[in-house]
This record gives sequence, structure tokens and C-alpha cells, in this order.
Amino acid sequence: MSVKYIPVQWNNNKWFYDGVMLLGVAIFLYIFLYASPDILSHERPINAQVHNARAFGACAFVMLTVILCIGPLARLDKRFLPLLYNRRHFGVMTTFVAITHASYIVGWYFAFSSSNKYEALLFANTSYGQLSGFPFEIFGIFTLGVLIILAATSHDFWMKFLTAPVWKRIHYLIYPAYLSVVAHVSLGILQDQQKHAFTAIFIGGAAVVGVLHLLAALHERRQDKSITAQAGTWIDVCDVSEMTDGFAKIKLLPDGKRVAVFLMEGQLSAISNACAHQNGPLGEGRIIDCLVTCPWHGFQYNVRNGQSPAPFTEKVPTYNLRLQGTSVQVDPNANPPGTPVDPVPSPIHSQVEGTA
Repeated sequence: MSVKYIPVQWNNNKWFYDGVMLLGVAIFLYIFLYASPDILSHERPINAQVHNARAFGACAFVMLTVILCIGPLARLDKRFLPLLYNRRHFGVMTTFVAITHASYIVGWYFAFSSSNKYEALLFANTSYGQLSGFPFEIFGIFTLGVLIILAATSHDFWMKFLTAPVWKRIHYLIYPAYLSVVAHVSLGILQDQQKHAFTAIFIGGAAVVGVLHLLAALHERRQDKSITAQAGTWIDVCDVSEMTDGFAKIKLLPDGKRVAVFLMEGQLSAISNACAHQNGPLGEGRIIDCLVTCPWHGFQYNVRNGQSPAPFTEKVPTYNLRLQGTSVQVDPNANPPGTPVDPVPSPIHSQVEGTA
């Protein structure tokens, strides 16, 4: 967090993340262009410009596939969470790789058109009524347009300006964009192949994305199937013996929101799991001196009142807790953001600390 405006809040994790990502792109392009130049075999020989275009296109597809795998992987296994925290950087880099691919295509196939090359891209083939020879370029144009929109609005300014719900809905466009790029590749390069190495990569990547999202949905459904109470009733979170000092248990509420219940120094407190900055998962953050740090961008909140430490002004809702026997229960009706709530002592952990 900072009281001074910084366009990008760089830290060692972001530098490492971006360095590994750039190295991965370089390795992929090198393998595609030089180490395995025959990975794509076509009916007609292709020149360097076309080969470069397809290398960057394949790289963009693989990058987009990895991006869409990160989310469900992080929900299935928390060890993948570090990949999620700076995923926007991954998306911006994918956009630049896709733009490079498009530049090669337009610069080679339409450079000598009698009309403007960008107009020729749209109108050179209008055979929309047939499958063979379908103008697959339109799918690529749509995907590239979506990637540019998402990259341009990835900065925090747009999150604040558009509000988080609107920003999130805009970024859901990544899913139709991925379906569009699947159609683009299916109707394009896969129609002109003799070998099927890239076909296997393409089909396998698309299948992995679909399977991972299905598994993540089933995983969360199993976790949340116990949510049957109506608003106004207390919700069981966990047994108090399952709590670990300095960590949280996250629970889905009937209204679709999530609450993070923290144990700190033998006392229980609950705040919204969504960071006020970008809805980062506060329940996965580290808690020190009553402050939990959002793992995404470092925003901090007091778990007793949901307020950021001065001079910061961000606030998140708090929740009331109670112990029913050894069961930790939360009132699903959130308090206004920044409302102080007295912590609930945990008898088990208080005894442990007392004997220690």
C-alpha cells in the first residue's frame, strides 16, 4: 500500500513472475522457430514471415490457455495461488504476443492488396455460408479486440472508475474470447496440416481448460453444499479445534459472498473475504499484529473492525460470531464496512496459550 500514486507497484515477486513469464515465451518461440521447425508441416512450403506469425499465434494460444487454467488450479490447490496474484501481467504480455502475430499476418497476406490492408482483412473472404473456407479471421479479430480491451482496463484506475462489479463483468469476456480463438485455430491452421503435433497441443490445451473448470466447479459445489440456511440464521463455519492461530477459515454465505474467520491470539474475528481494492482473498493472507495483508497487492485490514491502518481509508464489512458448543458460527448479515466487533474468545486456544 502507498499514499503516493505509483502506476505499477513493483516488488520482487512481480519481477520474478514477469521474468519467468518472459523466459517461457522466449523458450517457446525458440523451440517453435528453431529447435523443432517441422512441428507444423503444410501442403505448401511456408516462408519466414508466415512461420513467425504462426509461432507467435501458437504462443498466444498457449499463454491464453495457461491463464485460464490458473484460476481453477488455484481453487483446487492453494499451491497455485502465487500464479494467480499477478495474472494481469500474464494477460498483458499475451496481448502483445497476439498483436505481434496479427502484425505478421496483416503485413504479409494483405500488404499487396489493392485496397487498404485492414479493409482487405475484413472483406477479402466473405464466405460465411460454408464451413470449408469459412473466414476464420473474424474470430481472431474478435479475440484480439477483447485482449486489447482487457489489457487496457487492467490497471487499478479502471477498477476504481468502473467499479469492481462492472470491471469484473468486462473481464469475463476472456471466456468468449477463448472460444473464439478455438474457432479461429480450428477453422484456420488445422485445415492445412499433414502432421498433427500442434493439433494435439491445441486439442489437449482446450480440453484441459474445460476439465479444470469443471473440476473446480464440482470442488466448490462439494464445499458449499452445506449452505442450506436462509438469511438471518447462523451459519456453521467449522469446529473451533480446526482453527490455527494466525490463519483463517473461509465460508461461502447464502448470499454468495464469502466470510474469512480469523483466529488471532486465542480470539475469533470475521471480516469479508473480499479486499476493497480488487476483491483479493483476504482469508488467504498473512495476519500480523491484528492486521491481515491481502496476498494480491498488500492492502491491510484490522480483523477486529475491517479498517485499514491510518492514513489509509479502505474498509471491508465485518461479521458477528458466536460459539455454539465447539462450533464456530457466523451471522450471514454483514455489518457496514469498518464496524468494530468484539472478538469471541476460543476456549481451546486460550487454554493452550495459558499453559504455554
